[in-house]
Amino acid sequence: MAASSPLQNPLKTPFSQLSIQKHKPCFVKPRRLSVTANHPRLYGRKLRVAVIGGGPAGSSAAEALASGGIETFLFERSPSTAKPCGGAIPLCMVDEFSIPLHLIDRHVTKMKIISPSNLTVDFGSKSLRAHESIPMLRREVLDSFLRTRAGTAGARIIPSLVTHLEIPSSSSSPYIIHHTINNSRQTLAVDAIIGADGANSRVAKSIKAGDYTCAIAFQERIKLPDDKMEYYQNLAEMYVGDDVSPDFYAWVFPKCDHVAVGTGTVCAKQDIKLYQRGIKQRVQNKIKGGKVIKVEAHPIPEHPRPIRVRGRVALVGDAAGYVTKCSGEGIYFAAKSGRMCGEAIVKASDGGESMISEDDLKREYLMEWDKKYVSTFRFLDLLQRVFYGSDEAREALVEVCGSEYVQRMTFDSYLYKKLAKGDRLEDVKMVLGTLGSLMRCKIIGRDMEALKL
Repeated sequence: MAASSPLQNPLKTPFSQLSIQKHKPCFVKPRRLSVTANHPRLYGRKLRVAVIGGGPAGSSAAEALASGGIETFLFERSPSTAKPCGGAIPLCMVDEFSIPLHLIDRHVTKMKIISPSNLTVDFGSKSLRAHESIPMLRREVLDSFLRTRAGTAGARIIPSLVTHLEIPSSSSSPYIIHHTINNSRQTLAVDAIIGADGANSRVAKSIKAGDYTCAIAFQERIKLPDDKMEYYQNLAEMYVGDDVSPDFYAWVFPKCDHVAVGTGTVCAKQDIKLYQRGIKQRVQNKIKGGKVIKVEAHPIPEHPRPIRVRGRVALVGDAAGYVTKCSGEGIYFAAKSGRMCGEAIVKASDGGESMISEDDLKREYLMEWDKKYVSTFRFLDLLQRVFYGSDEAREALVEVCGSEYVQRMTFDSYLYKKLAKGDRLEDVKMVLGTLGSLMRCKIIGRDMEALKL
C-alpha cells in the first residue's frame, strides 16, 4: 500500500474511528512465513481477526476466537437467510456444541432407503439404540443461535457484504477488508482472516486458493396436511436412482411443521429441476395435498480446496470444501473446522498477545484437521464412487443396507463422528456380502436391459 494512505497504521486506530475510504484492491501473493521461536508481541492491543461468513463455521470460529481473548469481527451479509440444507446433525454435535434441545424440530429414529426399483430398507428401526436419534433442525434457527452466542462471547457482529480484500506483502502489514453497510463503503484492518463464506468464497478467490468441483442442491419446503405430516413424524427417507440424481440421492426430511423434499447432482446441474420433478413423482402419494412454502438452491463443494491456508488466512466449512461425499454432510464439519481454526489461532497467538504466521495456521489447524478427518472423507469418497455410478450399484447399496451390522457400523460412524471399529469376522462377511450384491445386481440389471430390447 502507498505510504500516503490514511490507513498506514490502521491497527493502532480504534474500530469506531476507522474512516470510510475507497482503496484500489492489491492482490499480492503473500510470502511464505517461517516458524520462529517467538512471534512479535502486540503491545497495547490484542490480535485482530475477521471471520467472513456467519454460518455454523464462521460463528463457531468467532466464538472460539472471542472466548480466547482475540479481538473478533464476524461479517454476515444476510443474517435473516440461511443456506438450503437437509438439516440433519449427528447426535454428538448436540453435546459437543451445546445445542439447546428446543432448537431441534424432530428426532428421527427411523429411516427408509428406497432403491431405483422401489426396494425399501428400514434403516435404524432395529439398529438404533434406545437413546439414539438423528436430530433435525432448520438452518436459519441454528445459524441465528450460533451467531448470537458468538456475539455474547465478545465477537462484534457486522451485518455487511465484504466486497474485496487487500492482501499485504509483508508479515507485519494488515489485511484490509472492504465492505458495504447500507450502501456505505467501509474498511477494516485486521491481522488475520478466517474465510467461512461458503462454496463461492470471495476469501478463497482473494488468496487464490484454487477451484473445486461443486454440486448443486435443490429443495422445496412443503407444508403437508396433518395426516401426511404424521407419517413423517420421526421418519426420514432417502431415494436413489437415475430418475432423482445421476450421482447422489434425493431426500424427504421432516422439519418442524413441514418437510424438505430435495435432490442434488454434480455432473448434471443443468437438469436439477428435472431430478426434482423425479423425486416429487416418487413421493407423490405421500405429499399429496401439500403446499410449497419455499424453494431453495445452493452450491455444495465436492472436495477440499487445493489450498486452505495462505498467509494469515484460513478457510473453513464449505469455503474449504468440508462436505462429505456419499452422505453430503456439512453442518458438523463446518462447525468443527471453524472451532478448530479459532482455537488454533488462540493457541498460536498466546491468547491474542502475539502475531501469527502461515506456518502456525498450517501446524495448529490444518495438520490437526487432516489428521482427524482425512480418512473419513476418503472413505466416503470411495463409497460414492462404488455405489452411486449406476442403478445396478444403487440397488446393491440398498440391499447391503439391509444388514443390521452395516446399519450399526454406519450409525456409530455418523452419530459419533469417528470411523467405527467393527468385528473382524463380521467385516469379512460384510465385504463378501457387498461384492455378492454388486455382482447380483449387475447381472439382474443386464437381464432387465435385455428384456427391454
